Amino acid sequence: MPKTFFRDRKCLVTGAASGIGEAIARQAAAEGAQLFLTDINTSALDKVVADIRKAGGSVAAFRAFDISDYEAVKGFAENIHDQHGSLDVIMNVAGIAIWGSVETLTHGDWRKTVDVNLMGPIHVIENFVPAMIQAGKGGHLVNVSSAAGLFGLPWHAAYSASKFGLRGVSEVLRFDLRRHGIKVSLVCPGGVDTGLVNTLNISGVDSQGPVFTKLRAHFRKRAVSPEQAASAIIRGVKAGKYMIFTSFDIRLGYWFQRKCAWPYEWVMRLLNRGMHAAVARSLHYGKEAG
Repeated sequence: MPKTFFRDRKCLVTGAASGIGEAIARQAAAEGAQLFLTDINTSALDKVVADIRKAGGSVAAFRAFDISDYEAVKGFAENIHDQHGSLDVIMNVAGIAIWGSVETLTHGDWRKTVDVNLMGPIHVIENFVPAMIQAGKGGHLVNVSSAAGLFGLPWHAAYSASKFGLRGVSEVLRFDLRRHGIKVSLVCPGGVDTGLVNTLNISGVDSQGPVFTKLRAHFRKRAVSPEQAASAIIRGVKAGKYMIFTSFDIRLGYWFQRKCAWPYEWVMRLLNRGMHAAVARSLHYGKEAG
């Protein structure tokens, strides 16, 4: 595994102001990468950039915008290419989480989830990968999907639509870009204790009620930290892996899904029943509190 993989390489990280994106940016900077960072949160991005520069890291350019805004991504890409040329590593990390049943998910929920989690990375790919191809120096594209891009998790229809979609894009580009010397990595994180744990939006349900507060605490006990996830991703990229897992449980689950189809279906049914039971309890507590 090359320890100098990131040294002097021009590396774009989306979602760089928090969670996995922030941890990746900090670790890549520590390994000598020249960073290009973006996030929707202006103040948080400013702080991450200031911290990285104070620690001796290199941030060549940064800008706050919503990656679902095609023109914003295009403008950032044009500015970078004009001043710095093509990039070496593109890391699509930014994303949101909205869950819910078909009855409770609004059209806006579906649209926003797909726009940010799928169209956002596509906007980045559209505007940065062609320049990488034209430069003829190879490179690496990293797309962060999810366990929900592998498994039929309950109440994840909108989220899985976006994450399965990104998985499909990655699977195609894995072969399409090979002739250009550009590697592709698909990251499928499991439980990661990021800010999304607190801001998770479950359509039609009070996710801050006692039932989900308890489930959130249970999740945190088993989740890895953003720093651990980032380290696993960086190791996988250095090793040239296509599929990267940030925890053993998802790697095992993926093997189980492929090798044990009927037991996998049984487990998914149990998870679905458990989710519906948790939602029912949450609604019950809500009525009592009202």
